[in-house]
Amino acid sequence: MTENGRLVLAGAPIGQVGDVSPRLREVLESADVVAAEDTRRLRRLVADLGVELTARVVSYYDQNEAGRAQELVEALKQGRTVVVITDAGMPGVSDPGYRLTHLAVEAGITVTALPGPSAVTTALAVSGLASDRFCFEGFPPRKSGERARSLAALAAEERTMVFFEAPHRLADSLQAMAQAFGPDRRAAVCRELTKTYEEVRRGGLAELAEWAAPGVKGEITVVVAGYPAGEVEQDLDALAAEVERRVSGGERRGQAVAEVAKGAGVPKRELYDLVHRRTPTP
Repeated sequence: MTENGRLVLAGAPIGQVGDVSPRLREVLESADVVAAEDTRRLRRLVADLGVELTARVVSYYDQNEAGRAQELVEALKQGRTVVVITDAGMPGVSDPGYRLTHLAVEAGITVTALPGPSAVTTALAVSGLASDRFCFEGFPPRKSGERARSLAALAAEERTMVFFEAPHRLADSLQAMAQAFGPDRRAAVCRELTKTYEEVRRGGLAELAEWAAPGVKGEITVVVAGYPAGEVEQDLDALAAEVERRVSGGERRGQAVAEVAKGAGVPKRELYDLVHRRTPTP
């Protein structure tokens, strides 16, 4: 019986080839199959590293990930070492990799990772914002309505938030964040991290939206401060009192909760639960 192979998720440099670890060199040289998000970028990387690539190279990107994953699992079952590498950062973090990892785990195949640079943690580290607790939210929705609803649901999030964004949508996203989180909420826009033209702009969200309005180029990571600790409950209490005042004036409770929550940019469910707890039982 053939022993299962090994799936290796390989962190790739986000800008500087010098950030590659010796282990990544070794694994690329010894792999049986390398699944690359962009095979041309992989070829450039191994050329820069002076690595002799003998593995079978296959493409593995968003549009073919579902079908390719099953093919790679079969290779793993045959005892092959399969390396997944994306254009930059860690596979599976807003990059292809999750589906294959999930299938490999279900098949009982060993999954390991070669740690490498990550735009998420790099941006968090240089942002100057609290890094003890944070959440990664990926790319905000592209459509304005969906984006506004998604950000409104995060208005009371106390952890520092990290987002990716395309440069041509950055100004709109920062403006939407200013509306959802407040114009003065502290944030940092990190552009071209570790690259020649690296830039980190720090300030309030409205200020950053104005800066980005003329246009920004490069890979973008946005770090936003969380809601100030201890203020969430105080604000919800004030909003609950406003709901109660409107209900006393004849407005239906559900409608009052929905309108007050929308106006304040807080989750409707949290406000409704608080109002319900404060309402005396008949």
